[in-house]
Amino acid sequence: MKTFVIDASVIIKWVFPERNNEDHIPQAVHLLKVIKQGAIKIIQPSHWLAEAAAVIVRLEPDIAIETIGILNSMELPTIETLEVYQIACQLSRKLNHHLFDTLYHAIALSHINTTLITADEQYYRKAQKLGSIVRLAEFSFFDLS
Repeated sequence: MKTFVIDASVIIKWVFPERNNEDHIPQAVHLLKVIKQGAIKIIQPSHWLAEAAAVIVRLEPDIAIETIGILNSMELPTIETLEVYQIACQLSRKLNHHLFDTLYHAIALSHINTTLITADEQYYRKAQKLGSIVRLAEFSFFDLS
């Protein structure tokens, strides 16, 4: 079964599907359904919930506590290894990009048959040549093998 890493740019779309400036909401919602059905395997960096919480509390502080509880209840598996941190540091330096974003990609790059799904166009443009990354807009739910 293919494994995916879902970055905060996608997770935020699950929380705010009605925001005016959010693109590719149908893809994000469908991805969430596929995850809930157990049709794909997910692995996340240990900071994923903290990063989502930071955005949620900034955008809608009144829903932050309840929403973080809901996200946490998904019990997405996490990984925190020295290898992932080392790769993330290399990516951060090479791409001149924030370490929190490169941690998601480092997991995908360090695990066989694992791909990062992102809606972060800036990071995608910088990192696409390294592989193991796909835009949410281009992610195919029919090619999961």
